[in-house]
Amino acid sequence: MAQLKIENLHVEIDGKEILKGVDLEINEGEIHAIMGPNGNGKSTLLSAIMGHPRYEVTEGRVFIDDVDVLELEVDERSKLGLFLGMQYPQEVSGVTNSDFLKSALNAHRETPIGLFEFVKGMESSIERLRMKEDLAHRFLNEGFSGGEKKRNEILQMIMLQPRFAMLDEIDSGLDIDALALVARVLKEEQDKQKMGLIIVSHYERFFELIKPTHTHIMMDGKIVLSSDDTLVTKIDREGYDWLDAKPAEKPEEHQRRIVLESCAIRDRVGDK
Repeated sequence: MAQLKIENLHVEIDGKEILKGVDLEINEGEIHAIMGPNGNGKSTLLSAIMGHPRYEVTEGRVFIDDVDVLELEVDERSKLGLFLGMQYPQEVSGVTNSDFLKSALNAHRETPIGLFEFVKGMESSIERLRMKEDLAHRFLNEGFSGGEKKRNEILQMIMLQPRFAMLDEIDSGLDIDALALVARVLKEEQDKQKMGLIIVSHYERFFELIKPTHTHIMMDGKIVLSSDDTLVTKIDREGYDWLDAKPAEKPEEHQRRIVLESCAIRDRVGDK
């Protein structure tokens, strides 16, 4: 079973520490939701794992199985099976979606993908995501709406078939119908490929559709609470103030609270 393991990860941006010791394990087939107030390190975590040059890892390790991800270049991390669906996908004028995707696929293969196989796969993915038929010939994200850009990120994920996909607010910019569509396609791909998903979002509605197996709350550069999908409901109803007000705990107290609160949340949701 493939595993993405993050150990004591510390990350700085322009000399300012953003991540202050993140520990996380994601197994294939699991869906991990990461929530928390803005500016607390969620996007930094995903970008640092993928290898964005602005983010400097000052301490900690990241592994996929026994391979040290932090020792690899960005393209090597992608070939290893990592994918990042960006919060703000970039427009690239002069490069068509088909050329971009074909080049990305060939970089992952020993032999180039056949034209028929590529066209069939891309047309099928476009149809599943209900995107415009001329997508292949349009320049990458140029003139796309916010929702189109996010669906285009999912299309790339489908074609590349990563082992671990990290999705940064992939639901923002989607209307209610597109939200349900993207959640359904994501779940289908996750079930088929057994990939691990890490999803950053603020919205209970999306997590209701995607059903995370694990939920983590990030505050001040650390994961302060982990539970199952019932934690999403508690955050939606009560916000984060109840967490911010809690005093520091010893490790054994923290673990005991996680177990007790998970049970309590599940009981309250079951009573509704």
